[in-house]
Amino acid sequence: MEFKNRIRNYLFEEEFYLTVFPDKVDVLNYKTIGHFDSEKVLLIGEEKMVVIKGKHLVVSKLMKEEVLIIGTIESIEFR
Repeated sequence: MEFKNRIRNYLFEEEFYLTVFPDKVDVLNYKTIGHFDSEKVLLIGEEKMVVIKGKHLVVSKLMKEEVLIIGTIESIEFR
């Protein structure tokens, strides 16, 4: 049932959504990238900001509403 809900949210929702994997972070429905370099990424949503820190960070996928960041993830901070 959760998989079905995740697909539905992915297709129809506009809520800021973050999925964390061991070596990557997938963010849906972000509004803009405030900062990006190989050690820090700042993503801005409607009412949220996320700072991803790590080493060798690379944007692997960049779409209008989705960004996939790969590398060594050290911390994720919500502001």
